[in-house]
Amino acid sequence: MKTLKTIAARALLVSAGAIFYAQSAWALLPIQHWTEDSGARVWLVESKAIPMVDVQIDFDAGSRRDPAAQAGLAAASALMSAKGVRATATGDAAMDENDLGEAWADLGASFEAGAERDGLVFTLRSLTEPDLLERAARLAARQLGEPSFPAPVWQRERARWEAGIKEADTRPGTVASKAFSTAVYGTHPYGQRPTAETLARIGVEDLQTFHTRYQRACRARVAIVGALDRAQAQALARTLLARLPQGECTPLPPVPEVQPLAQASGQRIPFASAQAHVLVGQPGFVRRDPDFLALLVGNHILGGGGFTSRLTNEVREKRGLSYSVGSGFSPGLNAGAFVVGLQTRPDQAAQALQVTQDVLVRFVAEGPTEAELRAAKDNLIGGFALRIDSNRKLLANVVNIAWNDLPLDYLEHWTDRVEALTVADIRAAFQRKLQPGRMASVVVGGQP
Repeated sequence: MKTLKTIAARALLVSAGAIFYAQSAWALLPIQHWTEDSGARVWLVESKAIPMVDVQIDFDAGSRRDPAAQAGLAAASALMSAKGVRATATGDAAMDENDLGEAWADLGASFEAGAERDGLVFTLRSLTEPDLLERAARLAARQLGEPSFPAPVWQRERARWEAGIKEADTRPGTVASKAFSTAVYGTHPYGQRPTAETLARIGVEDLQTFHTRYQRACRARVAIVGALDRAQAQALARTLLARLPQGECTPLPPVPEVQPLAQASGQRIPFASAQAHVLVGQPGFVRRDPDFLALLVGNHILGGGGFTSRLTNEVREKRGLSYSVGSGFSPGLNAGAFVVGLQTRPDQAAQALQVTQDVLVRFVAEGPTEAELRAAKDNLIGGFALRIDSNRKLLANVVNIAWNDLPLDYLEHWTDRVEALTVADIRAAFQRKLQPGRMASVVVGGQP
């Protein structure tokens, strides 16, 4: 049998010789999609250049599913998935966190979990040598389906988490972010954050209930990018999900929509800091919104394009009010926030905020110039290859397609759709989505 070291060395040599192929061809690789008998949905890109595979398994069980009184539940479930698996009736021995760590190290593979706003996310990376991949898939399946949620470990991790929250609350950036989230989202789950109080309400039984409810094979979205054909990918998906509860799933209750802001609001929070943190924004839009590309390109011009953006020119270059300033949308399954953020001297915070608001009003009213739009298109289209120049980046794009029910050929037509946008398209999209007169602003550390 080949040793792990030999296989890894071969993978590095192959990858070094395949860089040009990967960069030039990945955009054209087709995405295959099917639904398993279990109800799991699978997306596959066969990328043969490197003998590796990257997998992401998603469940609609992100922090937006947390009960308000138990904010942090999804993240706690993800955290504890690596802390042990239980023994089974078929003879599998229990494993603690150290056993799992050593097992993954022996395989030269990795398996990680995390909770995002929308999804509970598990990622596997492994070489595709059959024996290694089979062992990695079986181990991942145990963490997915048979977590033990050991109570002493949860008590330890909860104490660490609470200490981290307490420390983070001493930073002006955290204070500003929390205040902004509350102002923009209100009571919507997107605005919830774990606290010592909400974590204290999470027990092992809550973790078990959360796992049983949300982590079912029929709820899984599986995205696979790597050196596997469809039959191999199908076998991998089935192994990964084999230890999860099977059978049909009842639909999950809808998460309430983020409500638009009825009026402008402003908070000035005293804080002894060298820099004032300034945030301005409002609820944005859902990811599947047809205005997405117009807003992406427009935001590149407004504040997402670094030193070439309008905000940088007005706030930094002309007035020297901040070293950096940027804007962005964070669309999800619900409407994520639009936010402009900067840091400045406390005595300049009011001026920086006013300039930012003025730029927003003008951009929404007028849109970009033809020259700005041409430069943004050139930058975004020219950089498109960098969005898909590795398995992991390509995987992220496939996951985006999977989560948001986008066409399988979405990537193939991305540059054409960007090129087709006009100044009128961007102006209309921004006017549909942004209301500068009804935005929330937060200044932490500035002069009243």
